[in-house]
Amino acid sequence: MDFSLTEEQIAIRENVAGLCAKFDEDYWHERDRTGEFPNEFHKAMADAGWLGITMPEEYGGANLGVTEAALMMHEVAKSTGGMSAASAIHINIFGPHPIVVFGSEEQKQRWLPPLIKGEVKSCFGVTEPNSGLNTSALQTRAVKQGNQYIVNGQKMWTTTGQEADKIMLLARTTPIEDCKKPTDGLSIFYTDLNREFCDVRVIEKMGRKCVDSNEVFINDLPVPEEDLIGEEGKGFYYLLHSLNPERILVGLEGVGIGMNALARAAQYAKDREVFGRPIGKNQSIQHPLAQNWMELEAAYLMAMKGAYLYDSGQTNECGTYANAAKYMGGEAGFNACQQAVMTHGGVGYAKEFTIERLMREVMICRIAPISPQLILCYIAEKALGLPKSY
Repeated sequence: MDFSLTEEQIAIRENVAGLCAKFDEDYWHERDRTGEFPNEFHKAMADAGWLGITMPEEYGGANLGVTEAALMMHEVAKSTGGMSAASAIHINIFGPHPIVVFGSEEQKQRWLPPLIKGEVKSCFGVTEPNSGLNTSALQTRAVKQGNQYIVNGQKMWTTTGQEADKIMLLARTTPIEDCKKPTDGLSIFYTDLNREFCDVRVIEKMGRKCVDSNEVFINDLPVPEEDLIGEEGKGFYYLLHSLNPERILVGLEGVGIGMNALARAAQYAKDREVFGRPIGKNQSIQHPLAQNWMELEAAYLMAMKGAYLYDSGQTNECGTYANAAKYMGGEAGFNACQQAVMTHGGVGYAKEFTIERLMREVMICRIAPISPQLILCYIAEKALGLPKSY
């Protein structure tokens, strides 16, 4: 059993960390204040080739695995940019997966190079206000009319919808009552986010202001049939191929944010003196931070095992570890951020010290793309053999 990284993987970590370091606290403070999308950061990552890390070489990608992508996103989240930086590029890592696996050669040639170069931004249109995690119950409809589909419906929490040129859109093409299973009859499209037919409204939220979240109201959006990925009605199953990689990435993003917060807290505990001694000399300060370190390291290892299982084709086992990694990363990251605020005391509440922003942003890793409660249900069923509860 070898836990060491290859020279290539070490180089990925170092190069990504070096690039992220060019975007300092002032840059991200300003983005958090104004809500302006971090275009400069996105472009820098695209120019360095990182947006295509898992995509095939023939379209401009690096053709690396989920392990390498996870290491990259861990470094991005561990930087000062936190979840704002990670979310600015996150969809490029897992979002195009249905295109790569199920798209035609013509679709790959048409869609992947602009994504990899950063010339086109995309968003993900899956979640709906009335279905949530019950994806099979979504109500957005795509009706075939001649050589196109007409789409009507509503999407929720669509990240980067204000910036996106394209949308990866899941819609029902066969009414649920006409399907053998609720998960049948869903189709996935990659098409223009045409503002003439789509009203994209920002959702004001507690963190990550510079990477927008949106409601998308779709009214008679025409989608050419050549924008359908794979077979009609198979979209739900195509989507499943990207779920485990995304959960591994989100877990390691939570770990990265937590490690950033923990490092700040430990340094503050060394520097801050009260009653003539550094506060880090007190066990009431030391012990919670030590516990945070252990939790973060355990979550990191869980995510790396999930990535290894995915990259080695052990898909049956991967789901359990990918879900566990997402749960542990989100919880450990949040615990570390909360403790960092408490270690800093009053100044931890001030925007100047960045800790409060990290705590706001790490909440995403607990909530999305799946709730911790549903992960516990999944682990109970798949790992322990208990009856399905949902």
